[in-house]
Amino acid sequence: MTTDTYTDIQDTKLGKKAAGPVGWLDDRLGLAGIARKNMRKIFPEHWSFMLGEIALWSFVVLLISGTFLTLWFQPSMAETVYDGSYEPLKGIEMSQAYASTLDISFDIRGGLLMRQIHHWAAALFVAAMMIHMMRVFFTGAYRKPREINWLIGIGLLVLGMVEGFAGYSLPDDLLSGTGLRFVDGLIRSVPFVGSYIEFFLFGGEFPGEVIIPRLYMAHILLVPALILGLIAAHMLLLVYHKHTQWAGPGRTNDNVVGYPMLPVYAAKAGGFFFVVFGFTALFAALIQINPVWAYGPYNPSEVTAGSQPDWYMGFSEGLVRIMPNWEWNLFGWTFSWNIFIPGMGGLGLLFTSLAIWPFLERWITGDDREHHLLERPRDAPARTALGVAGITAYLVGLMAGGNDIIATKFHLDVFVLTWIFRFGFFLFPVIAFLITKRICIGLQYRDHDLVLHGYETGVIERSPSGGYSERHAPLPVGQQYALTARERVPAIEAPELVDANGVAAPKGLRAKVRAKLRKLYYGGGVLDKPTASEVHHAEEHLSHFDGHPNEHGEDFQGVSDAGVPKVH
Repeated sequence: MTTDTYTDIQDTKLGKKAAGPVGWLDDRLGLAGIARKNMRKIFPEHWSFMLGEIALWSFVVLLISGTFLTLWFQPSMAETVYDGSYEPLKGIEMSQAYASTLDISFDIRGGLLMRQIHHWAAALFVAAMMIHMMRVFFTGAYRKPREINWLIGIGLLVLGMVEGFAGYSLPDDLLSGTGLRFVDGLIRSVPFVGSYIEFFLFGGEFPGEVIIPRLYMAHILLVPALILGLIAAHMLLLVYHKHTQWAGPGRTNDNVVGYPMLPVYAAKAGGFFFVVFGFTALFAALIQINPVWAYGPYNPSEVTAGSQPDWYMGFSEGLVRIMPNWEWNLFGWTFSWNIFIPGMGGLGLLFTSLAIWPFLERWITGDDREHHLLERPRDAPARTALGVAGITAYLVGLMAGGNDIIATKFHLDVFVLTWIFRFGFFLFPVIAFLITKRICIGLQYRDHDLVLHGYETGVIERSPSGGYSERHAPLPVGQQYALTARERVPAIEAPELVDANGVAAPKGLRAKVRAKLRKLYYGGGVLDKPTASEVHHAEEHLSHFDGHPNEHGEDFQGVSDAGVPKVH
C-alpha cells in the first residue's frame, strides 16, 4: 500500500532556488504581508459580477490590438496618392492616415483582423461598462461607502466614449470625417467661446491639418493612461471596501461568502479573459465592422448618405435631430441653442444626474449606514422605475439618431417620426416609470404570498365536504431568507414647518421638499416585508405539509403547468 506525500513549496528544489530572490524583495518591499492578505481575498459568486470583468478584459484586448495597429498607422493629414492593393481607390488623393488604414486592411498580414478586433473590442468595452453600471444602479451597489467608486465608474464611461470617438475618427474616411464635423458643430455652438475652442483644437478652421495627430496622441497616450489610472483606483477601492454580495443564508453585511483570489478566482478570471478575447476574435472574423474602404477618403464638401455614428454616440445625435430650430442672433453673436442644448446639455445632464444620484438618494432616504448586501430591483421600486425611465429616454434618443434609416427601411415619413420622438422623449419615460413601478410592486406581493402561503405544488386535494383545493408547501428556509432580507419601509412623517411658538422652522422649505420626495420614493403602494409574527403564523399554517411527490432543494424554481417543480 502506497501513500502520497505532500512537500511544502519552500522545501522543493524550485522553492529553495526562489527563496533567495523572494526573501530579498520581501526584506525591502514587505511583499509577503501584502500578498498573504490580498491573495486570500474572498470574492462572491454570481453571474452578474462578470459584467465588470468583460469591460476589464475587453480593455486589455484593446491595448493588445491597438499596439499592433500603431506599428503601421500614420497619423498624418498630409496628402498622398494611394497606390496600394485596393484597386477601386488607386490613384485617388487622400491623407496618409487613410492610406495607412487601407494598407493595414489589405497589405499587412492579419491587419484587417486586428482592425476588426480593435473596433469590436471598443464597442464591447463601452457596452460592458454601461451594463455593469446598470447592474450597480439597480442593485444599490453604489450606496455608502462606494459613492467614490461610482463616480470613478462614471469617469471611466466618459473616457471610454471619448476614447472610442477618437479612435473612430483616426482613419480619416468619409464616415468618420462626418462624425468629426458633427462634433465641430457642437463645439462651435458653445456661446461666446465656441469658435475659439474650435480654432484651438483644429489648429484653424475645420478640418485643419493637426486634428488627426492630436487625436492620435490622445487616443494612444493620454486617455488610456487616465483609464488605466481609474481602473487601478476602482480595483483598489473594490478590495478595500470588499465586494458586495446578494443576500442569502450565511451572508451578512459584515462578511463575504465566496472563493479566495488564489487559486480559484484568479484561475476563473484568467480563463474568462480568453473567453472574451475568443468571442471578440470570432466576431471580428465573421462580422464586418467599419469597412472604411467603402466610404472613401474624407472630403469636407461631401456627406455619406445614411451616415451613423458608433451606437454609444447616437443618443447625442438623436437629441440634435429632434430639437426644434431655436437660434438667436443678438448684437452680432449667434446662439445655436438647437445644437448646444441637446448636444452639450443632453450628455451633461445624463452624466450629472448619474453623479449626484447616490447623494440625492441618501438625502431623500436619510440612510447613512454602510451597505454591503445588494438589493433586488423589485425591493426598490422607485429607483428601479427611475432607472428604466432613464434607459427609455436614452433609447428614444438613440432611435432618433437613426430616424432617416428607420424611415427608409420601414417606408415611414421622417417628419412624422421626428415628431413622435420629440413627444416620446418626454412621454415614454413617464409611461415606463409607471409600468416598471407597478411590476416591482406586483413582484413584492408575489414574494409576500410565497413566504406566507408557500408555493403551489400542483397537487389537488378534496375535502370531506367535496371541495377542492391546491396543496401549498413552505419554501426552503434559504429562499425565505433571500426573499425577506431587505430593509423595512420607514415611516413617512410630515415635516415640522413651525416650532412650538408658531415660528417658521429654519430650512422648512427644504424639509418640505425632502418629505415630498421621500413620499414619492417609498409611497405608491410599496409593500413592506412580512413581520416575524406573520412568518410564525405561516409556519403554523403550513405545518401539516407532509411532503411533495417530487422533492426539491434550495434551487427550486417554481412549478410547471403540470405541477412538477421546474428543476426536475
